[in-house]
Amino acid sequence: MSQGPNVPRGTKPTKSQELALGPGFSKLSQYAEVLAKDGVRLGLIGPREVERIWDRHILNCAALADLISDGQSIIDIGSGAGLPGIVLAILKPESKVTLIEPMQRRTDFLTQVAKDLGLTNVEIIRGRAETQKVKAQIVTSRAVAPLNKLIAWSLPLVEKGGKVLAIKGEKAQEELEEAKKELVSLKGSTATIKTCGLALDLSVTVVEISKG
Repeated sequence: MSQGPNVPRGTKPTKSQELALGPGFSKLSQYAEVLAKDGVRLGLIGPREVERIWDRHILNCAALADLISDGQSIIDIGSGAGLPGIVLAILKPESKVTLIEPMQRRTDFLTQVAKDLGLTNVEIIRGRAETQKVKAQIVTSRAVAPLNKLIAWSLPLVEKGGKVLAIKGEKAQEELEEAKKELVSLKGSTATIKTCGLALDLSVTVVEISKG
């Protein structure tokens, strides 16, 4: 499996990470190139992030795939540059992935990326998550808002028996404590903190909220 010639310098995954990504690695490499060029040009990725596109962004999002079964429908809210939505669409080709993003230039970027990468399982909606009527088995987010706000925006989009997966950092437990009031009001919903990414040699913290 070869590394694309234009993958940003300094961001090359290890061989074990490359193998763990499987057949999706090629498209993820193309996506990395787009983020490093158009993503920076459009202000979706900071110039200093180019050297960390793989470890901080793509691999971090790819870890989330551990918690999603093949074929489960996915909604990614506040998708931005497509993190984690585009990454999951590549790694879960049997899943329908809906990207919700309010900003026009970002939805234009996402539309072009999906077209260029041949991602036929992606739908892009311009708008705010809290105004949408669509539903999916999984609702994801990354760096969108504090958990108490995410719960209000995300859970209405989750089908019964589905779950919210919010990528969080070291403050996950603290945010979960602050969101207890919101969770108590949602009868039948339970929240846990999970760690994923072992196959990618990562430890990514995710708050999982199951909808009863």
